[in-house]
Amino acid sequence: MASITVRNLNDEVKKRLRKQAAEHGRSLEAEVREILSRNASPQILPRTKTGLDIVQPLIDFVDKHGGVELEIPERAPMRPLPEFAEDAKPFHRKK
Repeated sequence: MASITVRNLNDEVKKRLRKQAAEHGRSLEAEVREILSRNASPQILPRTKTGLDIVQPLIDFVDKHGGVELEIPERAPMRPLPEFAEDAKPFHRKK
């Protein structure tokens, strides 16, 4: 496998790449490999979805419109389970 060195990379770019890598659960090196592979041959390697991709629209919405404070109700005892009739047939799996 080949290796490359990127000189004069802006510190802010490196910081953003490191953050992006952490959000995707990868090392900085693995994140850069993924970016380069995806952009060098997009028809071959589709971008893999992460958990962040699923919740990102919600995060963006909350950032744009603000959050909502929800009242958490007090816990109550569990409701009693219904009583079963004594003449009910027992459950058996069909074979």
